Amino acid sequence: MNKAIHAAFRRDLQRFIDALGTFPAGDTKRAEQLATAWANFDDQLVFHHEGEHETAWPALEAVGVSRDLLTQLDAEHDKMAAALAAARSAIGALRSTAGADEAAAAWAAVQELQAVTVQHLDHEEAEIEPVYLAKKDTAEIKAMGRKFGQVSPARGGRFFAWVTDGAKPDELAAITGTIPAPVLMIISGVFGRGYRKNVAPVWRS
Repeated sequence: MNKAIHAAFRRDLQRFIDALGTFPAGDTKRAEQLATAWANFDDQLVFHHEGEHETAWPALEAVGVSRDLLTQLDAEHDKMAAALAAARSAIGALRSTAGADEAAAAWAAVQELQAVTVQHLDHEEAEIEPVYLAKKDTAEIKAMGRKFGQVSPARGGRFFAWVTDGAKPDELAAITGTIPAPVLMIISGVFGRGYRKNVAPVWRS
């Protein structure tokens, strides 16, 4: 599941870079669309990394991951947060003006965010995924999974609609290996309608 979530972040970052690189100056409708998609991406990234710090790291430390490694990962989160703030500001400026200069600035800011985010995701996967696999049956990791699952239906539906949008077969298999397919269909179908109506079409344009 964690790798499927990471894949969704990588996918969205590339979508923004592609869209901003071909942004038609003056197109206020497209600027609004991208800002709408950005609001979802921004929220998902912040929620994920705050959850890692508050929930995943204590569980991982309890099963043997070193505090030094977790401190390194938190430092990478801080670097990402700074890049995210810069990109957030740039997307906001584009939404206000739909100008060519603002599109170029947003493109550059998201490029920087992509660089630091992918570097972090690669590092985390190399260090942490083997631990998740080796310790998946421990009480600490099971409790961590239950805590991550304690979200509102609205957030859960939007999350699953987002994480499955454009997912590859192996990523979908990882998700349905955690959440039964019928349950996933109901949650994302009922509570993911806002994402499907307002965000998914941005990437079909």
